[in-house]
Amino acid sequence: MTRAGWLFLLLMITGLQPALAGVFSVTPVRIYMTPRDRAVAVTITNEGEDAIVLQADLYVWSQKTDGSDELTPTEDLILAPPILKLAPKTRQVVRLARLKPADASHQLTYRMILREIPEAAGSKDNVQVAIALALSMPVFITPPLAKYEVACDANPVPAGTDLDVSCANTGSAYAQMRDVLVKAKGGDRALGHFEGGVYVLPGARKIIPVKIERPGATTPLSGTLQLIVTLDDGQVQTFDVTIGQRSPGQ
Repeated sequence: MTRAGWLFLLLMITGLQPALAGVFSVTPVRIYMTPRDRAVAVTITNEGEDAIVLQADLYVWSQKTDGSDELTPTEDLILAPPILKLAPKTRQVVRLARLKPADASHQLTYRMILREIPEAAGSKDNVQVAIALALSMPVFITPPLAKYEVACDANPVPAGTDLDVSCANTGSAYAQMRDVLVKAKGGDRALGHFEGGVYVLPGARKIIPVKIERPGATTPLSGTLQLIVTLDDGQVQTFDVTIGQRSPGQ
């Protein structure tokens, strides 16, 4: 059963009725600032037919060396106002302001999570539970010389048929892998393809699983492969990877 199905079943068992959540959008979805910017404008639009109340929470966004995200509440930034109520089909421009001095050499990375504050409605015997929505937006404060430095490698998964592509960022700004194509070196046919949006913050490493398609193949993947990585700024980087044949018992 899907998550939505379990939620519906739980509501039926408890006698609660689901209420429609508000629908809102935020522009821009990624927020960029320079060290000179003290504040930037953010537009929030209530797309729904009912009034909604929203609250903004801000976090320092970091990643462990294995790529897992860490969010730490911060007062480096503030959204003014931090709580707002929007009438149906209206929009409001708010200001995201920087309170902490910017780093001249490294990019500062944050997350702003905008949450709907739900309200229970209905009579005592027919309570409606609103399902709150939340949007998480990256915030980057980037000095002019900060840039990413990405290197990618790959290892076969234990079955030997698929690849774990590992990308490390040793630079001073984030990198986002939008596309990873795997093919045999010198070949034209794609063996595997990943399409998504994987962030790798400075000093972190991410594992990207890639399904390898080799119809009729019964032996583990081996040989020299090429990883063709497309980043969100349009840059394309190619990495040669040698996958060794495993010996029996390994």
